[in-house]
Amino acid sequence: MVSLDDAVLARYEHGGKRFEILIDPTLVDTYRSNPESVNLDDLLATEEVWLDARGGERPTSEQLVNAFGTDELNTCVEKILKQGSIQLTTVQRKERIKSMRVSIIHKISSTAIDPRSKMPHPPSRIETALEECRYSIDPFLSLDRQVNDAVKLMRPLIPLKFATARLAFRIPGVEYGSVQSVLRELMIKEEWLANGDWACVVEVPAGSKIDLMGDIAKRSKGSVVKIIDEGS
Repeated sequence: MVSLDDAVLARYEHGGKRFEILIDPTLVDTYRSNPESVNLDDLLATEEVWLDARGGERPTSEQLVNAFGTDELNTCVEKILKQGSIQLTTVQRKERIKSMRVSIIHKISSTAIDPRSKMPHPPSRIETALEECRYSIDPFLSLDRQVNDAVKLMRPLIPLKFATARLAFRIPGVEYGSVQSVLRELMIKEEWLANGDWACVVEVPAGSKIDLMGDIAKRSKGSVVKIIDEGS
């Protein structure tokens, strides 16, 4: 359950009455897309619908039925979040936009490359292009949706290609434990070699291959890596 300090107001107006719930702002987009995927205990700071959440004023059952057709909490919450509005303070809105901006820049810089050099663009270049295309960041739209929308506006300003790279690693057996947790989720195949080395092939966004190679080099001084494929 989200704390009262971190919760924001969601509001719905009907028949001259204003109905409010206190919610976790990070779960709004997920809930709107698929209400069944979010537990109300996680979404709500208090499991109630209010007339004035900050003042503690509750609606009657009759008022809820008039506005929502029922006084059942799930139905009321769904209607408020799908047809109502989210009330952020100026500070909350600025913080969410700032956080989303960082996430958008990181996602693009780590998954896209410059098709001419086949190298990732520095985050600073992505940030500049984001400013130049005047993309308006929404504090509640999903990250993937906003990355797609931003890239469409940025493409005339900066060459972008989303590609994957396949890397082959050979790790000394004694250093297996220091790298397997990093490579395991990316792995396509693996095998133990006759000399005791561990070998694997992984697939990653092309823009993040340099970071991965550097991370593994720090963890395993005896590692050997080869780029075996870089496609679109």
